[in-house]
Amino acid sequence: MVPIFIASNRSFTGKTLLAVGLGQKLIELGHKVGYLKPLGKTPVKKGSDLFDADAIFIKEFLALPDPLNVISPFVLSYEMQNMVFDGKLKNVTKQILDALQAQKDKDFVIIGGAGDLFEGSTLGIDGISLIKETGAHVLMVEAWRGDKSVDSLHGVRQFLNRHFLGGIFNKVPANSVSHVKERVVPFLEDNGVPIFGIFEKDSLLESISIRQIVQILNGKVLCCEDKLDGLVEHFSIGAMDAHSALSYFSRIPNKAVITGAHRSDIQLVAMETSTKCIIITGGLHTNDVVLGKAQTYGIPIVSVSLDTFTVTDKIESVLGKTSIRQKEKVLRSKELFDKAFDIGRLLKLLAAS
Repeated sequence: MVPIFIASNRSFTGKTLLAVGLGQKLIELGHKVGYLKPLGKTPVKKGSDLFDADAIFIKEFLALPDPLNVISPFVLSYEMQNMVFDGKLKNVTKQILDALQAQKDKDFVIIGGAGDLFEGSTLGIDGISLIKETGAHVLMVEAWRGDKSVDSLHGVRQFLNRHFLGGIFNKVPANSVSHVKERVVPFLEDNGVPIFGIFEKDSLLESISIRQIVQILNGKVLCCEDKLDGLVEHFSIGAMDAHSALSYFSRIPNKAVITGAHRSDIQLVAMETSTKCIIITGGLHTNDVVLGKAQTYGIPIVSVSLDTFTVTDKIESVLGKTSIRQKEKVLRSKELFDKAFDIGRLLKLLAAS
């Protein structure tokens, strides 16, 4: 059994995307694959027990036969955190190692790291400790931040030494791809940092569901509640005249339009273009004509009490920080993985080590 630890220096870099893509590819190649989420941070109740949401998703998507208490052996709930502070939580490391041992019949076990390499250190299950305990090979996910990303991968390579397998760059803007390929990757390769893939920033993977928008904004859904799982990739503020709005909205796919209740002209024009939902600010409703058309087109209208600036600020703060636990996102992540990840090189390096 070969453990592969998926690590990063920050949250929301794409660790789950990589775990799903890698797991799926290894299974396609005929390998027996397991998954382990040592430190669950998003509790979901199944029966009388709590498990991590990502772990549940990966188990179901990859059709893994192992029970959830093996895939997600520990979840840090509010109650558990209080036990940590009271010094009452013991033997968490043993729980994790026992769960890994339960998957010893696998060819590869993918271990999903926490937000960074130090998270979980008070429990002894931080990334650094687990990598040493398990002898795992580390695959680092770095969301592109310019030259900081170069230092990040280079520094982790020096720090982890023989455990470091290599890295990928994720969320690379289109205008930076050439620089990363032609300058950054050759430099890192020359300095002992293998790069297995460059993943471009993708608007679908950065998207947010209408349901999440409603929750974040504490909104009221005025119609089409059955369409809330739709994904919004872009946001537009409808503050111009209707004629200009049609031309502007036509250029922006899969968007949410933010506008005032009195701008029924903007709301009607938006629905003639690729609009996923309409957000009405100020806590007001719209008229029956708009509601009727929205119901016909299946476009949810959400009323929020906030002003336009606050709505925009709240949404921007979560873009790119949502999970890939939607079918459309998983399919897109597989496309990107198949196109950009060098699985052959990864397997050769693992065999050599």
